[in-house]
Amino acid sequence: MDHISPKYIYLHGFASGPAGAKARYLHQCFTTANLHLTIPDLNCGDFTHLTLTRQLQQVAALFPPPPQPVTLIGSSFGGLTAAWLAQKHFQINRIVLLAPAFEFLTHWLPTFSPSQREKWQNQGFFPIYHYAENREIPLHYQFVQDVAQYPEVELTRNIPTLIIHGINDEVIPIQASRNFAAHRPWVQLLETASDHSLGDVMPTIWQSVQDFCF
Repeated sequence: MDHISPKYIYLHGFASGPAGAKARYLHQCFTTANLHLTIPDLNCGDFTHLTLTRQLQQVAALFPPPPQPVTLIGSSFGGLTAAWLAQKHFQINRIVLLAPAFEFLTHWLPTFSPSQREKWQNQGFFPIYHYAENREIPLHYQFVQDVAQYPEVELTRNIPTLIIHGINDEVIPIQASRNFAAHRPWVQLLETASDHSLGDVMPTIWQSVQDFCF
């Protein structure tokens, strides 16, 4: 069988965008290596009505016709998205997860006070700071309800998976990735002395992507 080149797709994080630091860095690395990295804008011009389900549908629509394989690189909430896409689409042959947002609601919802969460539920919207837009944008409570429909215990597909996570991550504790990898022998976990941004280990990320994917 002839070798079929994989399609590479990068998925940015929550309240971020395709022009983020990791996206730009990896795009340049892929370009230098004469490879194309697709970087969709998961905000779709409507962050207010963002859901995990919408992201899954949006990214799946980018896949080439089978049997061309797809490799996903996902950052934070994009990493969680990549994991669910890999569970649902067997065309995906491997995934790289950068500080993936496992146990997302467990770690994110407590950053809101009980009164804020009650207001969010009652009014339907709550302002969230969007880093790519440099402003607050209202987010519909359906985002929370939708994520809750995706229990990570169902992520059981045996697919080559590389996780790179900083031991000083202040957003998603590294323990979330340790928990995920503990009972999934197909997962490699690379722990780095970094925070959630992984900004100081970019060359390590690129070297790991090369070793794992090419």
